[in-house]
Amino acid sequence: MTTRPVETWLTDMDGVLVHEEVPIPGAQEFIEALKASQRRFLVLTNNSIFTPRDLRARLLGSGIDVPEEAIWTSALATAQFLDDQRPRGTAYVVGEAGLTTALHDIGYVMTDRDPDYVVLGETRTYSFEAITRAIRLVAAGARFIATNPDASGPSQQGMLPATGSVAALISTATGRRPYFIGKPNPLMMRSALNRLEAHSETTVMVGDRMDTDIISGLEAGLRTILVTTGSTRPEQVSTFPYRPTRVVDSVADLLELVDPRPDAG
Repeated sequence: MTTRPVETWLTDMDGVLVHEEVPIPGAQEFIEALKASQRRFLVLTNNSIFTPRDLRARLLGSGIDVPEEAIWTSALATAQFLDDQRPRGTAYVVGEAGLTTALHDIGYVMTDRDPDYVVLGETRTYSFEAITRAIRLVAAGARFIATNPDASGPSQQGMLPATGSVAALISTATGRRPYFIGKPNPLMMRSALNRLEAHSETTVMVGDRMDTDIISGLEAGLRTILVTTGSTRPEQVSTFPYRPTRVVDSVADLLELVDPRPDAG
């Protein structure tokens, strides 16, 4: 790594720290090194299903101890965006507890009567009735927000449709596209930096996807590290018109970069 010393770390979760419930070798040691260094860090995820408390428990079950306050989700970023745009507004929400809790915590009212926004997030129980209601509200003028553009997601049984796929259905029916908050929108990175009161020039983003983690980090002015334990394979990197600052096999290779001295640099 070059230029200014690294003071802050952002890291993706799935494909970097875990595969589903299975920890990636080196992930536990990487998180422990970050905590020991007293460097500020956040674990980022586009998944809006779970609250940070839920995700902490899930990671802990995989042997990775991440503090609740060090987890930043697309649901939290969405809530922050809406609070900035239209404080204490109203929303019709299609999503799970991670999203509804985040909106509730900023003072939003959930309603299906003339809401300011239709907010679409991840869920494993999409209902035809809820999607139909969302379509009608968007067609009637509600602003359309989605937590992330991911078209599909993994499960132990195979691929699952995700937020982007359902957003496309609503867009096809209404002719209106949503504003996506999560990666690759650099807004997700900017909101994480603001939460940590960090500067882009001294922050690194670690991710496993060139088309989300790396591009959003790059566009937010961060140094970027691609790990090849997830979606993007090493031979695919050269096919993209942009490059990460560094490519490594896994987070195990980053331990030497986490300075253990809080006053280093």
